[in-house]
Amino acid sequence: MIKFLIMDVDGTLTDGKLYISNDGELFKSFSVKDGCGIKDILPTKKIIPVIITARNSKILNVRCDDLNITYLFQGCRDKLSKMKEFIDDYNRKFNTSYDFSNVAYIGDDILDIPCLEVVNNNLGISACPKNSAKDVLSVSKYICKNNGGDGAVREFIDYLIEQ
Repeated sequence: MIKFLIMDVDGTLTDGKLYISNDGELFKSFSVKDGCGIKDILPTKKIIPVIITARNSKILNVRCDDLNITYLFQGCRDKLSKMKEFIDDYNRKFNTSYDFSNVAYIGDDILDIPCLEVVNNNLGISACPKNSAKDVLSVSKYICKNNGGDGAVREFIDYLIEQ
């Protein structure tokens, strides 16, 4: 049973491009379809959305507030350690015993590979957008037909609930 959908951001929830103005302000583009899946579908299946990303972004804070994502971890280059820490903390807080078999993970680049591999090795479900890095494509169990930022997360959510 999947309890957590753990997601990367840049290249997964976004197209991976950073738009920077002359003033240094960053812009990112998010898919409304991904947002609907996260905000409206996951709660009906009691799946908790979690974001672990290497970058820090105020824009992401706004997007997570809009989608009711309460578990947001930014500035994490060692995503596997953060994922382990999150599950351990969740289990302590709620007196549960979830593990990596209860994780669906979607990411697109090399920092995601350790998480994808540990999820695979523990019978969780790993995925990546169609336009992911080659090494990520080779370790992901489910390869989305959509690119990152273009509905890949929603596609993965639809796949998860059909299982």
